[in-house]
Amino acid sequence: MTLQLRQICLVARELEPVIQDLTEILGINQCYVDDGVGKFGLENTLMPIGRNFLEVVAPIEEDTAAGRYLDRRNGDGGYMFITQADSVETQQQVRQNAADNGVRVAWESIREDWNLIQLHPGDLQTGFFEIETDAVNDFNGNWHPVGGVGWESQVKQDVTVDYLAVEMQGNDPVALAELWSNVSGLSVERDGSDLNIAFNNVILRFVEASDGRGNGLGGIDIAVADRDHVLREATARDCYVSDDQVDICGVRWYLKNA
Repeated sequence: MTLQLRQICLVARELEPVIQDLTEILGINQCYVDDGVGKFGLENTLMPIGRNFLEVVAPIEEDTAAGRYLDRRNGDGGYMFITQADSVETQQQVRQNAADNGVRVAWESIREDWNLIQLHPGDLQTGFFEIETDAVNDFNGNWHPVGGVGWESQVKQDVTVDYLAVEMQGNDPVALAELWSNVSGLSVERDGSDLNIAFNNVILRFVEASDGRGNGLGGIDIAVADRDHVLREATARDCYVSDDQVDICGVRWYLKNA
């Protein structure tokens, strides 16, 4: 049973300023716009980080789920933790785990060559957990949310190399970690005060909320090859926090040497 983080989705009030911050500070390129999110009252842009992806969505209509999430968390922030399963069987096992733990399916789409399930952010107490599987299941290649293939030429890793970890915060991180463990089917390990779940390529870390914004996806660890670039651009865009952290789109980006 393997689950690979393929995409993190952030939500913003305004799309373009956030995309400018992310591309300039992290040194990454845009690669895809999915017009299909319009049916949810959203617009979006996607960017590759290594062989995985970063998406930002923003509401373009009133009374959207994304807009309500922005209101609930008092601004821009993390929204979705999107994974690729190694098989339909793994995906369906997670779906059953969710049902066994009182977590509803918020939306699903079953096609001949591409299935996805989104688990309800309210039940998970932080954000959406999405599990996708397709006819290829190539963790380094084909990814339907960016059109399958054709994005490879936009990969740029001279500044930001890849994801390392994702940080979920909550008032009761122990309970959060146990819930996500039960749903994902992956075990929780303690590292000092941190509670971690190891996915195939990243650590999902659970910490106590201390920023006044409550439960949510609050931080991302990234491997960087050019820290000076990140810090210089973050300072210019008023996103600098420290030599080890920048804040973009309401998310803490923790800088780790590649």
